Amino acid sequence: MISSNTIALDEYVKAQRMGQKEKKELEALGMDPFPAVLDEVFPDVASASVQELPVSDVPADRIVGTKAAGRTNAFSASFLPLPDPGSEFAIKWKALCTAHLSDVGIRDPIECVEYLGNFYVVEGNKRVSVLRYFGAVRIPARVTRVLPSGLSDPQYAAYQEFVEFQKATGIWDIQFKKPGDYSRLLSAIGKKPGEMWTVSEKRMLISTYYFFKQAFNSLGGMKQGREPEEALLLFLKVYSYEALADMSRAELRKALSGLWGDVKAVSEPETIKVETTPADDDKVSVIQKLIFPAPKHLSVAFVYEKDPDSSPWTKGHAEGAEYLAEALSDSVTVNHYFHADSGETAEEIITKAVSDGAELVFTTTPPMLDATLRAAVTYPRARFFNCSACQPLSSVKSYYCRTYEGKFITGVIAGALAENDLVGYVGSYPILGVPASINAFALGVRMTNPRARILLEWTCMNADCIRTLREKGVRVISNRDIPVPDANYLKHGQYGTFLIGSDGELEPLASPCWLWGKLYENIVHSVLSGSAEKKDQAVNYWWGMDSGVIDVTFSEQVPSGVRTLAETLMDMLKKGQLDPFGQRLAAQDGSLISDGETPLSSMEILKMDRLAECVEGFIPEYDEIFPMSRALVRELGVHRDRIPPETEDAP
Repeated sequence: MISSNTIALDEYVKAQRMGQKEKKELEALGMDPFPAVLDEVFPDVASASVQELPVSDVPADRIVGTKAAGRTNAFSASFLPLPDPGSEFAIKWKALCTAHLSDVGIRDPIECVEYLGNFYVVEGNKRVSVLRYFGAVRIPARVTRVLPSGLSDPQYAAYQEFVEFQKATGIWDIQFKKPGDYSRLLSAIGKKPGEMWTVSEKRMLISTYYFFKQAFNSLGGMKQGREPEEALLLFLKVYSYEALADMSRAELRKALSGLWGDVKAVSEPETIKVETTPADDDKVSVIQKLIFPAPKHLSVAFVYEKDPDSSPWTKGHAEGAEYLAEALSDSVTVNHYFHADSGETAEEIITKAVSDGAELVFTTTPPMLDATLRAAVTYPRARFFNCSACQPLSSVKSYYCRTYEGKFITGVIAGALAENDLVGYVGSYPILGVPASINAFALGVRMTNPRARILLEWTCMNADCIRTLREKGVRVISNRDIPVPDANYLKHGQYGTFLIGSDGELEPLASPCWLWGKLYENIVHSVLSGSAEKKDQAVNYWWGMDSGVIDVTFSEQVPSGVRTLAETLMDMLKKGQLDPFGQRLAAQDGSLISDGETPLSSMEILKMDRLAECVEGFIPEYDEIFPMSRALVRELGVHRDRIPPETEDAP
């Protein structure tokens, strides 16, 4: 019989070789080959406030270092041993190995400090080394939590949410890096922030997450630098928590594999490809055409939240769909699906559209994004587009128009007619692209009236913005845009930019308008020609005047000279000769939004979250807006990462 000492020696030699290999690999990459040292990571640890926590089983892979330097060099980064097998260190390691393999086992908990979700060993590093070598998932520990003060970055805000999550659940494993994500996870599970968990609920989440993480890593997740927590949130947009918990390992891996392109896109939002002009068919290679053959005919479905009679937004998209049907009558069949006014209903309607033969599906409002994603994963042969902006998804392409270009033109008109140097602006929601529209409008105003000030109100905060602005003495106001290029809309419903006459009546001036039909024609044509982007890319179509999808409708009230100037500037925008943000633009706090020399990228414009210095107003936060507006702001808000967890599910 082989003695326990021989077994322990063999195991030590194997562990040491693994440790030496890891050390060399990390050194070759220019990385620290040893465990981290908390005293170096956080030099002020001695002055920080601390909390003594009960003994608990902590995730082994979250033990990343030691409290003090000590004998850190005796271990590789993942606590594999490095000293020679005959050293005193090795003798103690082998004794612990023998104990672990015996009926007695290693029972004494280690002592460690927890800082920002990671653990640093105070006493017991050899126990950590032995247990991790043998594949322990959890290690019992006495934990002291270090709570630094004065940190304000998003990751620390997320850690504060983690502390509350861990108190309620007793779970250390799941650690998000963005504020609000714990609230989203709890919402998907059906729990509320601060609600205490039962032992069985805790065990279910731990085991479910463990198997999810295994599937995630089997697909190369951690090696590719991706976070399993981010992938989990995305997965729960498609599958319910109960469905996830019931999946076998094979089913889970298959389901996650089908979503892998979106996992990659979510983890790398900076790689979103923003298409600002339609693709050039002449640049489609022969090889691309062979690999991705273009269809000769497409069945196209349009899914709407409401109907054209009750919603100008729906009316604009429905008319755009009819334009598409006429423009490409030989190549497309168009079908309309109305009243997808809830997530469940939207999913049912999209499913019906696909079962009716739809090969290309447009969902025309941002709240339908999650239902669209679920359908895209379920029906990978169809193509799906959602009318929204800046979405890090590969299964669902997003599309929108550069509205700020039209707002710049109407700003030029407003500034020219603001005799008292006051111009009003009615904002809709604090979502992506809206601050850019406000600032572009302000730049247009200042072009014709350098003294003007723009007074900002929000319909998601104020039920009667027009009245508020009138009471402040404003006589030129920019309100909601007309849904279709029909000048009759300017005469009704306070659309566009208008002038309040001496008799108090509204005199319409001009409004940006969407030419959705042209946009749909461009997208469908790119699919038919084979120039559309591949399905494994996150692509946002964001087209403007140079693509013919944004225009400005004028009323007869605009003076001829002002109209000539506006039309001249529009012509320059259409030819790509003018950039509204190609000039110096300072924010309210004096910082620069644009220096006027370096062009802003599409993402910088889309994600703009500061207002021009000549704007009097602010971008409202989530808890300042009407409850009915919050669903859209959660999805597309410029400050969506600031949404407090306790209000994530507010009615």
